[in-house]
Amino acid sequence: MNDYEINENTLAIIPQANKSHVYEKKNSFIVNKTVHSIIEESCKYFGSTLEGRRLGTTFLTGITHKAPIIIEESKEIIFFPTASPRLNTCSWISLNNLEKYEKKDNKMKLIFNNHAEIFIDISYEIINNQVLRATRLESILRKRKQS
Repeated sequence: MNDYEINENTLAIIPQANKSHVYEKKNSFIVNKTVHSIIEESCKYFGSTLEGRRLGTTFLTGITHKAPIIIEESKEIIFFPTASPRLNTCSWISLNNLEKYEKKDNKMKLIFNNHAEIFIDISYEIINNQVLRATRLESILRKRKQS
């Protein structure tokens, strides 16, 4: 597959050399683009850029490093990075579809709301901090919508 736009069924996008392993609720597949390219193109598809989304997060939350982003606002599609987005090892995880996470051996097991499980090489502290940041962004977004 050569093109992909993030949607409400996207669970995670994991780097694999210069390609990406995309996990959705009902399937997974390889996209012939980097994770960064998929994130950037998805932001553009929904009317912004990755930098614009990042600046929006900083404005709303004050978060400047490893900032979660709103991919699509009306459906509240929020993704967070597992590392600096500048790194080729950075995965992006859907806050909306993540049910829970737990330490398993030396990796983290991410469990999604469709019961899919993905193992990633990241510490509990990092994933927990990223989930908290993304949840804060989600909370601010919802409060602004209600006002």
